[in-house]
Amino acid sequence: MDYEKFRIAEGKKLDLKNHQTDFTGDYKNKAEAVGDLERNIERLAELQDILYAQNVHALLIIFQAMDAAGKDGAIKNVMSGLNPQGCQVFSFKQPSHEELDHDFLWRCAKNTPERGRLGIFNRSYYEEVLVVRVHPAILQSQPLPAAVKNDKNIWQKRFGQIRSFEDYLEENGIHVLKFFLNVSKEEQKRRFLARIAEPEKNWKFSASDARERGFWDDYMKAYEEAISATSTEKSPWYVVPADKKWFTRVAVSEILAQKLESLDLHYPKVSEQHRQDLLKAKELLESES
Repeated sequence: MDYEKFRIAEGKKLDLKNHQTDFTGDYKNKAEAVGDLERNIERLAELQDILYAQNVHALLIIFQAMDAAGKDGAIKNVMSGLNPQGCQVFSFKQPSHEELDHDFLWRCAKNTPERGRLGIFNRSYYEEVLVVRVHPAILQSQPLPAAVKNDKNIWQKRFGQIRSFEDYLEENGIHVLKFFLNVSKEEQKRRFLARIAEPEKNWKFSASDARERGFWDDYMKAYEEAISATSTEKSPWYVVPADKKWFTRVAVSEILAQKLESLDLHYPKVSEQHRQDLLKAKELLESES
């Protein structure tokens, strides 16, 4: 299956109404997808090992979505085969006072992955052009100059700043992939009710989650504009169907594996001197009684 169909081309205006949330491609059910997910998890583990050994590239993976779209589950399942030493996961919630005292990119910028590693952002700096845009009072409460708070072009300027930041990362060997897990409002409601019905899942739900559904259309518009403005050839957005969690995980795993395979990864080449040292070490070990 061609998962590039979920990629938003640079300069293309996104209309989420044209993207199916329950799409499952050629799969009829979850059972048919299990084998492909397992193979992709194995591929990712092998590729991560080479990425770590080469220590030249890094991959930043950003997940954005409405509540209950399956971000946590996708991270847990798709990354289940990775070596924790080469993987860093950060979840960005309401900014702290320290974070608000810096520019809006700061708290994420300082957590970008080191060379040889995979960095995973569960939400990101995109929150500053999503939830902050949907709720203007948040922006007005931040310690920013009045000229910034009242700038009618603030969102377009921030889109440009994000593009420049991601270009900067790319030019320094840190590649960026962004996933919007596209869940329907109906499926979100079903998952919310399931969280309320199951005591062990109550902690994952708050009354504010339900209230945010009242801003659904505003969020969809904010996502459309943000994704349209910041999906580039080098740092693309993928709008992945999320009503079927099992399909989301297969799609994300395949896209990630294809990206890593495109990076010209290889194990470091051993010098002739190093090779000779290895042979001497071998002889020494074999001569031990």
